[in-house]
Amino acid sequence: MRTRTLLCTAFALVAFAANSLLCRQALGHTAIDAASFSTIRLASGAAALLVITWGRGRRPIGLRGTWRSAALLFLYAVPFSFAYVSLSAGTGALILFAAVQATMFAGALRSGARPHVVQWAGLILALLGLVYLVMPGLAAPSPLGCALMTLAGGAWGVYSLRGGGAADALAETSGNFIRALPLAAGISIATAGHAVWSVEGAMLAVLSGALASGLGYVAWYVAMSGLSVTRAATVQLAVPVLAAVGGVAFLGERITARLIVGALLILGGVALALTRTERRRRRPLPPAAQSRSGRKEGS
Repeated sequence: MRTRTLLCTAFALVAFAANSLLCRQALGHTAIDAASFSTIRLASGAAALLVITWGRGRRPIGLRGTWRSAALLFLYAVPFSFAYVSLSAGTGALILFAAVQATMFAGALRSGARPHVVQWAGLILALLGLVYLVMPGLAAPSPLGCALMTLAGGAWGVYSLRGGGAADALAETSGNFIRALPLAAGISIATAGHAVWSVEGAMLAVLSGALASGLGYVAWYVAMSGLSVTRAATVQLAVPVLAAVGGVAFLGERITARLIVGALLILGGVALALTRTERRRRRPLPPAAQSRSGRKEGS
């Protein structure tokens, strides 16, 4: 991978892990309700991106985001927050990333990509490591929470696929955040009777939106332009490991043998999957092209 793609990928994965930690901290301690967290997260993300846009001398009007991508961003951010109200962290991570992998690999196969057997082996190894890492959290998950996290993972997978062709990552992400904000605000208004507020919860939501989400998603859009779909899907499996390490470092969680073994399996699988590139199905040339090719060979 090129240096820019590598750096943006690393930054985005760290941002995703930080986002997970911030969300767990806020919702796990009931510092804020899920709807308010989502709305503040999107609002602060949009504000941060507009500041960056102004700083680069661009007008914030006419950004390239689309309502379809904004809807996908909304369908990721809001269900993600609500799912963690009823799911444990391990169960939520497994469901989310399983849905992301399924969505992105389906997109890769549909586009004609043919992952090498080594890539399939790396993906399977990484998934096994992820299952091993979160296995204690798999007992009796909430059906509603599972459905919400599956929706969030599918939406994030499609959003990532759409971001791979972004000509201007900053403009695309800014526009998507701005358009997704009124959708999230509508959920906050509808659930206003159950709102929970605190300074800590609001600050965690701001950090999640401005830093972990806004800047992280811009970096991910840039990274997607230099990553194949299967590679982009596989490297995201490292996020639960980074989140677990962050939990040890910042939330006082314990280092366990399960964490070490799971991290080695996941990161090993990711490294294995990155050693090969996809092959694409060779499509037959149209008759006109075949005749031109034949003339060249005969000349």
